[in-house]
Amino acid sequence: MPQSLKPLSTISLFSGAGGLDVGLEQAGGFDLLACAEIDPKFCETLRINRDQGRFGSSKTKIINADLAQYDPFAMMDELGLQPGELDLLVGGPPCQSFSTAGRRGTVEDPRGQLLWDYLRFIEAFKPRYFLMENVRGLLSAALRHRPIAARPDRGGPPLGAEEIPGSVITAWVEDLAKIDDGAYRVDLFEVNAVNYGAPQLRERVLFIGNRESKVIDFPQPTHGPTDDAPDLLPFRTLAEALSDFREDDPVLMDFSPRKKSFLAQVPPGGNWRMLPDEVARESMGKAYYAKGGRSGWWRRLSWDLPCPTITTLPNHSSTSMCHPEEVRVLSVGECARVQEFPSGWIFAGSPQQQMKQVGNAVPARLGKVAGEVIKKAVAAEPNAATAPTYRRTYIRSHVRTRQWWRNGQAYVWDGQGGSAEYSAGKSPVQATLF
Repeated sequence: MPQSLKPLSTISLFSGAGGLDVGLEQAGGFDLLACAEIDPKFCETLRINRDQGRFGSSKTKIINADLAQYDPFAMMDELGLQPGELDLLVGGPPCQSFSTAGRRGTVEDPRGQLLWDYLRFIEAFKPRYFLMENVRGLLSAALRHRPIAARPDRGGPPLGAEEIPGSVITAWVEDLAKIDDGAYRVDLFEVNAVNYGAPQLRERVLFIGNRESKVIDFPQPTHGPTDDAPDLLPFRTLAEALSDFREDDPVLMDFSPRKKSFLAQVPPGGNWRMLPDEVARESMGKAYYAKGGRSGWWRRLSWDLPCPTITTLPNHSSTSMCHPEEVRVLSVGECARVQEFPSGWIFAGSPQQQMKQVGNAVPARLGKVAGEVIKKAVAAEPNAATAPTYRRTYIRSHVRTRQWWRNGQAYVWDGQGGSAEYSAGKSPVQATLF
């Protein structure tokens, strides 16, 4: 964006601890007018860091409100705005309803309805652009969830229109098209933060909409496995993220002594597969016999790999985030560094509340890249040809950095085209390049 252009007026909804807003701040060229968030502790975090100059400005309002009940016109009155004056509306409606990591409720869960509350704010504010982020599981979510045991392949009746995977997005896009007679077109991107230099594997979907008939493109990955694509930079690793990080009083949601007794037997980069079989069976219970979803069990991180997705429960057996060298969980500060919050970022509340804020945050790196994309779009001329109102683009969002083998061994990418080989019950040793 040319330096002569004024910063883009921006409002953030469902702001959480500010990850998306921090990313836009890092991109530059955005004037954050307000952040709206329902959780008082999250709002306290935002106020503390705003007042200490880490994001926004002294004029950035922090609004503690339930956006399902909040009148967008009241917000406009408070901020002195008229419909059509806002440049950018951003936000990430809570995503637990759509995550494949837990029990899916989709829009039957009240949190799922917040997608449509976001539409309500778009319709009222009529921003030039909007940016919405969510979990990738949203793309396969149905308006009405059919339990697996009752689906057609298990003998149940055919799926209804609202039970078809992807029906949530279909309905949402259709309702967006009703606003101002189809004024908005939207590009949806399936991305992964690690592909753009974040030291973390984190899949996300980004919706970038505009009312200027512009087709928006998201950049191709800048980082990746260098043996497959030598023109890319190598993925950033946990070691790179934390090499210069120091903290005097770490905040921990640490493991119990029992959990530590199992994790102490796991080498860096390993998980439950590195335990003797009888120990794995005893420690995992019924989960030992599950067909999937076990990679996080008794997981110890590796310095040589990107960090797995930061979660809100790093001390659970099945979502373990154990330090590579010490038998302890990653601290809140370490997780915030992986999420690329600014140095010194302060989180309010108990350790559990702080970890919830970090684990739910959007990686700042994705906010920065998205901000740069939006600035480029603002400066571009409208497309000559009529563009479809909706386009979905997959950009290598599914990234794997390890391959487990049936014989209990794992070949783990080392960032340079090689691997480290871990065997069950043994310490890791270097393996041949492949």
